[in-house]
Amino acid sequence: MGSRPDGWWRDRAAAATRLLGRMPGLVGRTAGAPDGASGPTVTIGRVVAVLEGIAKAAAGPAGIEVVRAAADGDGAIVDEATRLVEAGERVLVVTADRGLRARLADDVAVVGPHWFNDLVGR
Repeated sequence: MGSRPDGWWRDRAAAATRLLGRMPGLVGRTAGAPDGASGPTVTIGRVVAVLEGIAKAAAGPAGIEVVRAAADGDGAIVDEATRLVEAGERVLVVTADRGLRARLADDVAVVGPHWFNDLVGR
């Protein structure tokens, strides 16, 4: 949420609900592959959003899998990415956080929020 200074910090749950509401159209969509992803395009098979803190109260729309972090969001993202990779899925994590990037396995592709924001028209 923090990639756009739109006042998200005043009501994190509402901001998360708005952002989640932009995501259902991504499922099944083919887009230009971000840096770090193989091929000229990527097809988005599913969207998993991790929420932490007060944002966990956000309503998740149909078609978006919401993980509510028991503790910190970064740890939940690492755990979920690891679980999905171990299940044989290709995983792309959207984050600008260098610390989170360093915690992810080498077989997890990572992209900054600009690519994602372009996809959702944000």
